[in-house]
Amino acid sequence: MTPGGTPGAPGVVLVTGVGRYLGAHVAARLAADPRIERVIGVDAPDSGAEFTDLLDRVERIRVDSGSIGGLLADLDVDAVVHLALVSAPDSQHGGRSAMKDQNVIGTMQMLAACQRAPRLRKLVVRSSTAAYGVSFRDPAVFTEETEPREVPRGGFGRDILDIEGYVRGFRRRRSDVTATVLRFAPFIGSTADTTLTRYFAQPFVPTVFGRDPRLQFLHFDDALEVLHRSIVEDHPGTYNVAGPGVLSLSQAIRRAGRVAVPVLEPSLSSAAALARTMGFGRYGLDQVDLFVHGRVVDTTRLEQEYDFTPRSTAEAFEDFIRAHHGGVVVTRGQLAAAEQLVLEGIRQVRAAVRERRP
Repeated sequence: MTPGGTPGAPGVVLVTGVGRYLGAHVAARLAADPRIERVIGVDAPDSGAEFTDLLDRVERIRVDSGSIGGLLADLDVDAVVHLALVSAPDSQHGGRSAMKDQNVIGTMQMLAACQRAPRLRKLVVRSSTAAYGVSFRDPAVFTEETEPREVPRGGFGRDILDIEGYVRGFRRRRSDVTATVLRFAPFIGSTADTTLTRYFAQPFVPTVFGRDPRLQFLHFDDALEVLHRSIVEDHPGTYNVAGPGVLSLSQAIRRAGRVAVPVLEPSLSSAAALARTMGFGRYGLDQVDLFVHGRVVDTTRLEQEYDFTPRSTAEAFEDFIRAHHGGVVVTRGQLAAAEQLVLEGIRQVRAAVRERRP
């Protein structure tokens, strides 16, 4: 029996990244679980006070990643939930270099601290389906054993590959620790505020001309459920976490009552320009590649091991629609008229190209 008094439930849990939306909600949920004696939330010294009320039952500590080693030993931590990852570079806070330091170097330091923590029995690491990359040679469905055909172009995808490599090394060195890696599909839902939700919240949604990728989403509440179970139960291994089923990009846009505006990818000077045109701003290549090629993962291992099936991709997306602008931005008649205007514009572009040909 673990120190928490319940089989599988640890006594002292440390959660990194509690200054961010996901980390704060995970820490608060664990603190409300009577099986867990103590939850310690760790974040950077310059983190804000946005989630102070939510974290009222969490012992919050602000330290840099290099100081976490002493904490694990001094606080007799039984379990660590590592959520302190940055999915996009921020030019105001060091850009891509700072992002890599946080994701890769920060994870290395955290794992080194875990290796030296004698009481540690459980480690849960946030990962992403971005680990599979995206390319035209990809399989229709990724399983946990699928290797990426190409190294991801985006920085977050490359960071995820490095992080998972370091976790594999940790598993070899600390075989006594139950290590769980969760590859999350993009979050969506009524409360999620992500690049993806902001993209679909636009009245006119840019898409790449000629592409209609298949997408999977994960409801934010189901992500919390899987993370919670990973701590209070024993689930060693790597798991895809996504809502069953798929939506094509065109289906998602129509269900949201938005208007798709196709963008000619070759006409743009760079992938960064394409990202800005599609409304991703500073987020870049990880999101652009997803909306060009799509990505679908198999969740059989998760459903069997956890005895839990997240709500479907379609259900998760519907919850997002209901929570934003009453679910409809334009009427069916307005949508049809706007689509006709877009199609007419495409026909005019094609006609102009034909006229210029010798």
